[in-house]
Amino acid sequence: MRETPRPQGTAGDTTAEPPQPRPGCAFAHTTGASGSGTPHRSDGRPPQTPRGARQTGPAGPLGTTPPVPRRPASLLSASLVTLCAVLFAVITWQVAADGPLRSLDERVELRLAGHGPRTLTGLLADLGSMGIALPVLGAAIAYAVCRGHRTEALYAALAMAAVPALVVPVKALIDRQGPLTEVTGFYPSGHTATAMVAYCGAAMLITPYLRRRWAMPVAVVLTLATGIGLVLRGYHWPLDVIGSWCLCGMLLLVNSIRRRRSSSRTPTG
Repeated sequence: MRETPRPQGTAGDTTAEPPQPRPGCAFAHTTGASGSGTPHRSDGRPPQTPRGARQTGPAGPLGTTPPVPRRPASLLSASLVTLCAVLFAVITWQVAADGPLRSLDERVELRLAGHGPRTLTGLLADLGSMGIALPVLGAAIAYAVCRGHRTEALYAALAMAAVPALVVPVKALIDRQGPLTEVTGFYPSGHTATAMVAYCGAAMLITPYLRRRWAMPVAVVLTLATGIGLVLRGYHWPLDVIGSWCLCGMLLLVNSIRRRRSSSRTPTG
């Protein structure tokens, strides 16, 4: 009599005996097992933590503890304001007291006055006139207002309005005579102050919207060109121009600090 062969177990057969794991093979790769590729976790967490569940540092990217402290930009600006104030005070004192710096200044100007093409030097000096500098600043203010930055535009307008309020009293107090004229009231240079505040203020307004930061270098070149033209044409002494640079440098730096603080208080959403 022929024996009936034993049926083979299938995947759906509940009576089939499950295969026994062999030590060191498949069992070695189960999660949390000793000797496996995954470290043993006593808290039962999954082997891979989602990216969003990672712990971050106090205020930085993933895994930073703590963020590296940086020197605030306002501290540098405050240092530059102090430097400009000291230079302006020293120059004003030398001009008012007829000190050695003023004597050197006058000797240099008498050698430089009249040099260079008159058409070119006259054009450079005119860059500081109200008719040329103010429309440039006005266009930048209008553009900033259209982009929604009304506070920055207001600060730029206030900086320009402060120019005569600062320059005119100092002119009356020092009452310095011009290089080639008997007229007084030449220190500090009003044309230089107008050019610096107008061109640099316009550059500060439009730079955030530019792909390349070319506006401020152009503004600095225009400001320097104005001072050079004024000196070569004999309209101002060199210290008149340098004094205006220091005075308006303080004004622009203070304006920059105020704009930075105002933007930091504005919620970014």
